[in-house]
Amino acid sequence: MPTIAIAGTFDTKGAEFFYVKELLESLGLKTFTIHTGAYEPTFQPDVSNEEVAKAAGTDIQTVAKSDRAYATEVLCQGMKKLVPELFKQGKFDGILSFGGSGGTSLVTPAMQALPIGVPKVMVSTVASGNTAPYVGTSDIVMIPSIVDVSGLNSLSVKIFSNAAFAIAGMVKFENKQVMEKKPLVAATMFGVTTPCVTAAREYLEDRGYEVLVFHATGTGGKTMEALVDAGFIEGVLDLTTTEWVDELVGGVLNAGPHRLEAASKHRIPQVVSVGALDMCNFGPYDTVPKQFANRNLYKHNPTVTLMRTSVEENEIIGNKLVEKLKLAKERTALYLPLKGVSAIDVEGQPFYGPEEDKKLFDVLRNGVNRDVVEVVEMDCDINDVKFAEAAAQKLIDLMNQE
Repeated sequence: MPTIAIAGTFDTKGAEFFYVKELLESLGLKTFTIHTGAYEPTFQPDVSNEEVAKAAGTDIQTVAKSDRAYATEVLCQGMKKLVPELFKQGKFDGILSFGGSGGTSLVTPAMQALPIGVPKVMVSTVASGNTAPYVGTSDIVMIPSIVDVSGLNSLSVKIFSNAAFAIAGMVKFENKQVMEKKPLVAATMFGVTTPCVTAAREYLEDRGYEVLVFHATGTGGKTMEALVDAGFIEGVLDLTTTEWVDELVGGVLNAGPHRLEAASKHRIPQVVSVGALDMCNFGPYDTVPKQFANRNLYKHNPTVTLMRTSVEENEIIGNKLVEKLKLAKERTALYLPLKGVSAIDVEGQPFYGPEEDKKLFDVLRNGVNRDVVEVVEMDCDINDVKFAEAAAQKLIDLMNQE
């Protein structure tokens, strides 16, 4: 019989959590309750807040006497350590929680620490805002609570019930289709590099590889790096490194300072390119920072505005890629499409910039360690099928090296 872990503050929201506990048990599921509050619970949990505090290296008496910020931080750290251990022990099959910003911050780091595929549902007052800090690179399902998690009423009961039914379905039903085990490749794509990555994906799939494509919007790059770190990925086709533009220039789709590190760190074969390094991403046109008002701006759609990178910015971006590629120790190739790095960086398109691209290419040519990184230049744009298939074949060659 599947078991659902219910984690939350059973001191301040005991009635709400007990309602969901009984509902899940009425569906024929077992429950495993974890108390994350600082004070005495309204019902007896399976895991006490004392155990959570102990996992963080302290005791609940100290936590209870501290301010809320400290208590949340300590209990969060305890949960982050304890919950994965309990899952490995087979104590539960999925996890469910509810809360405001504090409760969400307390439990979601522990959910993030669980393996991909383990059902994770968080009902939260902040679910309709920026959920990146809570979801991270995991597969947490966040449900807006609509009203605060405070009491049982006609609306909250409906939301809580939907969440309970959702996780019940996740643990009760299993996809019996068995996927053939194939070498797993990660690839990065953007709208303006879609033809390239699609052709490369099809080329790899025709030769027996499974390809996971990540949309290079910040979260996509972070997720790919996390999966490489976790040991899921056997080869990386990192053709779209555009997230570095937003990180360095100030756009909205950055993937943080550790992008383009995991494959080198774990000696995973990788083919890297310069896809969409011609653009920095902003929101709607009127949200572009004032200092960029006179730049070459392009309305990609009503919610996304692109800015063409300058010669100076391409020098900075190129140097950052050089820095990251110096982490590589083996089986790495850098592919340069000399006639354009995106669909709109070709002759006749709005971001066509031979001078800007030349600066980028020169920095890369002169900076990478060619004893480790093979540099391949092709006289075509990035979306040319020849480029896509050459990069894909190079990755196959690197993966097959002993």
